[in-house]
Amino acid sequence: MSLCDARNLRLVGLAAGLCALLALSGCQVKPLYATDTNTQQAMAAIDFSEADDRVELEVRNNLVFLASGGAGEPVNPQYDVDFNVTTRYVGVLLDLKDDLPRAGRVELRAEFTLKRRGTEEILRTGKRRTVALVDYPGQEFAKIRATRDAENRAAREMAELIRADLAAWLGR
Repeated sequence: MSLCDARNLRLVGLAAGLCALLALSGCQVKPLYATDTNTQQAMAAIDFSEADDRVELEVRNNLVFLASGGAGEPVNPQYDVDFNVTTRYVGVLLDLKDDLPRAGRVELRAEFTLKRRGTEEILRTGKRRTVALVDYPGQEFAKIRATRDAENRAAREMAELIRADLAAWLGR
């Protein structure tokens, strides 16, 4: 190999190294589920619509807590979220002796709209669905409590899904 070839090979290697460094300079390392401060501030400035029933109130309370990081409702909201939650109870397993459900599920469906406060400009709309399984014991009070626990689990999951959607929309 001649001196000229070695010099060209070294220049090609140097150019490839510089290209690799240039490509890597645009990379950022941060935690996968990290939320930047702008998104956190925007989330803390959301006002959620009033609830119509107990399950919708559970979703709303969880949303307020998740969006504000536990700080409560905003004093000067910049965004409004109108949402509606419907609940459906479905019996899955029936006891053939007495035709009573022994297991079932609670399904929640939510439709929500993110608006800019003041202009009422609709920024995004979305729909989500959650399911919580429930076992129905023979005792009536235990059956009521099991249903309420399933509603609460589904409401928490619904709030987490809606919060994730809102954070993704506001983080752009």
